[in-house]
Amino acid sequence: MIANVLSSGSDGPAKDGTNQAGAQIYLVGGGIASLAAAAFMIRDGDLQGMNITIFEELDKIGGSLDGAGSPQDGYVLRGGRMTERKYLCTYDLFSSIPTLDDSKTVTEEMFDWNETMKTSSKSRLIRRGQRQTAPKFGLSEAHILTIERLALEPEMMLGKTSIADQFDPAFFKTNFWFMWCTTFAFQPWHSAVEFKRYLVRFAHMISGFNRLQGIMRTVYNQYDSMVRPLHKWLDARGVNFVLNTRVTDLGLRDQYGKKTVERIVYERAGQSGEIIVGADDFVMVTLGSMTEASSLGGMDAVPVLKNKADGGAWNLWEKIAAGRPEFGRPSTFADHIDESKWVSFTTTLHDPSLLRIVRDITGNVPGEGGLITFPESSWLASIVIPHQPHFIGQPEDVSVFWGYGLHVDALGDFVRKPMAACTGREIMTEILGHLHAESDAAKILETSICIPCMMPFITSQFLPREKGDRPLPVPKGSRHLAFIGQFCELPQDVVFTVEYSIRSAQTAVYSLLDLKREPPAVYTGEFNPRILYRAFVALHDLASS
Repeated sequence: MIANVLSSGSDGPAKDGTNQAGAQIYLVGGGIASLAAAAFMIRDGDLQGMNITIFEELDKIGGSLDGAGSPQDGYVLRGGRMTERKYLCTYDLFSSIPTLDDSKTVTEEMFDWNETMKTSSKSRLIRRGQRQTAPKFGLSEAHILTIERLALEPEMMLGKTSIADQFDPAFFKTNFWFMWCTTFAFQPWHSAVEFKRYLVRFAHMISGFNRLQGIMRTVYNQYDSMVRPLHKWLDARGVNFVLNTRVTDLGLRDQYGKKTVERIVYERAGQSGEIIVGADDFVMVTLGSMTEASSLGGMDAVPVLKNKADGGAWNLWEKIAAGRPEFGRPSTFADHIDESKWVSFTTTLHDPSLLRIVRDITGNVPGEGGLITFPESSWLASIVIPHQPHFIGQPEDVSVFWGYGLHVDALGDFVRKPMAACTGREIMTEILGHLHAESDAAKILETSICIPCMMPFITSQFLPREKGDRPLPVPKGSRHLAFIGQFCELPQDVVFTVEYSIRSAQTAVYSLLDLKREPPAVYTGEFNPRILYRAFVALHDLASS
């Protein structure tokens, strides 16, 4: 495959303009942003799939939208992404992608599924083993005024401030904060600008937030429901997937205010090589990575905390950004692991006892209730039990659930160890303690496989930032180089979403190919009187339970 890619690189003299029909497109990173970019190039840019190459340093594509494992060894999901009806770029893309069985489009499947499986949590919070149905937000008038001010205040005025800089300490003890921070994975030290964007972007969901109403999910995990159909569609059109290959550098030329990529440097199986990039070709790079250097533990093994040297994404961004401020500042996001790490865990159950316990406590069947948070947990732990099966091919007598903790360096309440230092068995023991499931704990532990995952950069995109830290999808002076993913700048939209990655790809492709079209506008409800009224009522706890 590498030989084919090398031979396809155009090494002739530079020409004015581009010959898009014969252009080679090189995409660095195999996550949803690159997959979406390839699809938009084919669907909207009329380019040939056989001229598109996607490089991925791991042995499979999908990036953070992963899903793997077996009933015997345990299933693994590093994370799970929620969607909602205003993910316009996502549904635009997947309206062209058939499901694996070709029965409908992925977008149709998602909307049909969520008409059947509507999220309505009866227990968004659990305290002392008791559910709280539609818990009140508990905000003071000062907190509400601050939220309203943040929604209106220009981002430039907020600068690099944190959420904690905007609110008094009491805010971080409210039910609103417990529900908001665990739904979106915010920490008090995270960016006030990003917090503001979330408030505006999801204003239409605030009125149903204490029941998670409006949250949409895929039939299976996102790898099976989104990545696999998209991969199949791209593969059928001849897109080249080059796996186990790390792009280590780009040969860039800066001349007369223009920046061009002349070569792509890579490593594969311990060997270095390069691909010549022609004047008519395009290069798109997924900057950074939320799941770079992830480490898996086991039922009796603790995941190791790694760093940016254990992967290629951050190093590549640092290399190409050196001396080029228009390429952003990766250190803003990559050099603060203690502020961006947390631990997730995936548990495979071979006994129905835990699902029965959760059903009886929460009043929700699997897939109906969404995220369950334990506010009294020192780890600020949450779990979500999806509809079963969660993996294609998952046996009927096996179930899977996922969870995570935001305070991974705090001592547990039942296991007196930091979550970051715990095995899967110890994490399950802590969760069972918060569920008050002591009588069934031994049987559940004996029949479970809990695999923890340490992710050092999982919320790096939330770290305080200022203008210039994230580059534009097509930086100034770039003729055929674009950046995609969570770490480029898209006004108004919010990171840590599938929508952001797909919007970045759509924006970059339309700009590079000069298609004279725009992605769907980012939906915000800030100027809709009905949405604002419902949010006002909810924030003041005036709505009936």
